[in-house]
Amino acid sequence: MARRHRGHPLRRVLLFLIFILFCVGFFHWSNHSLQVQRFTFTSPRLPAGFDGCVIVQLSDLHGALFGEDNRDLLKVVAKNRPDYIFLTGDLLDQYRATPHSYAVSLGGALADIAPTYFVTGNHEWALPDVPGLKRKLEEAGVQVLTNEYAVLARDGDNAVLAGIDDPNGYADQKTPEEVAEEVRAAFDAPFWILLAHRNNYFEDAYCRLGADLVISGHGHGGLVRLPFTDGLVSVERTFFPSYTAGFYQAGGADLFVSRGLGNSGRTFRLFNRPQVAVLTLKREG
Repeated sequence: MARRHRGHPLRRVLLFLIFILFCVGFFHWSNHSLQVQRFTFTSPRLPAGFDGCVIVQLSDLHGALFGEDNRDLLKVVAKNRPDYIFLTGDLLDQYRATPHSYAVSLGGALADIAPTYFVTGNHEWALPDVPGLKRKLEEAGVQVLTNEYAVLARDGDNAVLAGIDDPNGYADQKTPEEVAEEVRAAFDAPFWILLAHRNNYFEDAYCRLGADLVISGHGHGGLVRLPFTDGLVSVERTFFPSYTAGFYQAGGADLFVSRGLGNSGRTFRLFNRPQVAVLTLKREG
């Protein structure tokens, strides 16, 4: 009878250790390696002066660092030569009690690259002194949109950028509907973009506001991205969420969602690297 060959125990241990090291390395890469992804939004309503406009969206950092003082992140943003930078909330993380100085340092460095706009996410409102954070960001050169709009100018044309506070904000804050009405009252059928942190409010609320494009975060790409899904679990701990990454449509409106950059508390990413979204606007026709 032939004897069954058995591998040397030391070889099996070595292969197991190699497998463990691979898993650890892949996990670290999935959570700390920046991925630049480019997207195009095309609209016949886009003013000619904004054709080719480049927007870098950063969302949901949660206090993450990419290089010392976020130098790697800043280098990637600068390399893409944005016309504007949009920060769509959750720069800070309530579970880590991220200090204001983190957001202010990053915001100021981004504002040195291109005009930078910020709206709050739910985690900013879970930490104390949001008015103080907004004031410090403004002093650092970031324009904070608190249920208001700004006029963007490029190559002789104008567009409108509106931004709303996260619903966790003050109970008496201006509603998104009131902001949209102010935009319509001030301009004659403008092309306008809305910055709103929560992706999961789009289908039931934000799609009805009339913005040409809503830009959001919050979804973290569904945390674990599997084939043929839009992510495995939402940040609200429901399975198989939608509106977590890329473009969507509902109610005749368009949404773009960033997968974000950081993790909150004990969450992690898998097959879902930290994303720097580079969005180019194109005029159709």
